[in-house]
Amino acid sequence: MARSDVQLMLDVKSGDDSSFELLLRKYRTPVVNFLNRMVRDAAAAEDLAQEVFLRVYRSRETYEASAKFTTWLYRIASNLAVNHARDTRHQRPENTVSLDEPDQESGLTMDVPDDSLTAEESIVKRERLAAIRQRVQALPERQRTAVIMHKYQQMDYRQIAEVLKLSESAIKSLLFRAYETLRVQLKEFV
Repeated sequence: MARSDVQLMLDVKSGDDSSFELLLRKYRTPVVNFLNRMVRDAAAAEDLAQEVFLRVYRSRETYEASAKFTTWLYRIASNLAVNHARDTRHQRPENTVSLDEPDQESGLTMDVPDDSLTAEESIVKRERLAAIRQRVQALPERQRTAVIMHKYQQMDYRQIAEVLKLSESAIKSLLFRAYETLRVQLKEFV
């Protein structure tokens, strides 16, 4: 029977490095994708992901199974992404990386391409996606983080609340405001 993430991390705490390798293989790509959406820089996302897993490994001896492993992992990742965004704010150009950019390892995108689109439909779709990406990136930091976790990482309210250290009702409110802002700003595309 497969061991849970928490059990794997407890095994890492006990000195089993092979369990850490399993966690790394399982979560490396999702963490890199999450960080790429947060920092809009593929190279920085790779570096930050390394730092996330380095911190996980360094914290192995003090790890407590009080929350889901993914909650702890994404809390580390989101804190690093927020710090990176704050520290590099003046260094980066605006909106240069797509939220829907293909994953560098698999080459897959979040959206499945529709080969039956006409040229006009394709242009409209590209404009719509660009507008969505631009509006999501323009959201306040917490709202943007919550939307990315909810829509792109498929995290539920409870998980997002634990990562951002807010109540579930605060997350629901945060997401409601974010989606309402996006709905109003993107009404021409709906």
